[in-house]
Amino acid sequence: MARYFDVHPDNPQPRTIGQVVDIVRADGLIAYPTDSCFALGAQLGNKDGLDRIREIRQLDSGHHFTLVCRDFAQLGQFVQLDNAVFRAVKAATPGRYTFILPATREVPRRLLHPRKKTVGVRIPAHPVTRALLDVLGEPLLSSTLLLPGDDEPMTQGWEIKERLDHALDAVVDAGDCGTEPTTVVDFSDGEPEIIRVGAGDPARFDQGAGPSVSR
Repeated sequence: MARYFDVHPDNPQPRTIGQVVDIVRADGLIAYPTDSCFALGAQLGNKDGLDRIREIRQLDSGHHFTLVCRDFAQLGQFVQLDNAVFRAVKAATPGRYTFILPATREVPRRLLHPRKKTVGVRIPAHPVTRALLDVLGEPLLSSTLLLPGDDEPMTQGWEIKERLDHALDAVVDAGDCGTEPTTVVDFSDGEPEIIRVGAGDPARFDQGAGPSVSR
């Protein structure tokens, strides 16, 4: 049964944040709010957590997982960026974007795209997410909380608790955080390619970006 944490959306309670991080460090799987929508999150080295995310979302081996990072310095430990990509990504963070980039050796092999050896990274602006990352001290392995057969991610913590009580260790509820996932920009070949149009304005990367492709 998942524990339920009611957190203030702008000034998250330190004690509550600490309790959630303890669950993550104990190889727990959490649902938590971001600046785009709810996400599933686990510790970077939590293989069981990765498998549980795959099972909940019914993901195939080609899915790009995301490392949700505290700041740009942390992001830079896990992906490779040349000068042009560095400037483009840095200008858009924190924000509602996920970037697909070549991974460094710091990223566990099981998290990489099997063919491209890439991983997704993002820096969110949501105060609760940032509080969790500050205390955790490392990225959260994450994926949008979009269940098979659903057209949109869930927006209410109580609904997540009700539907996934058996599959999660904690639900962090800070109120409605929206239904639109991040805009995904693939920089793995050096030039931006819009993979998914979402909450972040794609115009800064591609003036001809089309409709949402995948979640």
